[in-house]
Amino acid sequence: MGNPVLHRRKDASAEHDPFEVDTLVRSDAPAGGEGKNWYRYVIKQGTNKIVGYKQGTQKAVREELDEIVIHLNERRVGKFGRVHLTPRPRQPKA
Repeated sequence: MGNPVLHRRKDASAEHDPFEVDTLVRSDAPAGGEGKNWYRYVIKQGTNKIVGYKQGTQKAVREELDEIVIHLNERRVGKFGRVHLTPRPRQPKA
C-alpha cells in the first residue's frame, strides 16, 4: 500500500475544521502495489490534505476511511473516556 502524504498550509485557521473524506476514486495500484481494486482517497481538514491508496471493495475502503476520520477527529479535539491514573507510593506489605 502507498503511504499517505500530508500537505500542510501555513495558517492555523484549519485547526477548527473537522477531518472529512473529500474524494474516493478507483485507481491503478500505487508504486509498489500489486493486485486489483485500488482506490485513491483524499481526507481533508480545511486546506490540509492526506492523500493515500487502499485496496478492497469500495464499501470496505469507505468504511475504513470513515473509521480513520473518526479517529483523526478524536485526536484533534482530545481523547474521550480516558482514565487519568495518578500513581501512589506503594504501601509496604504487612
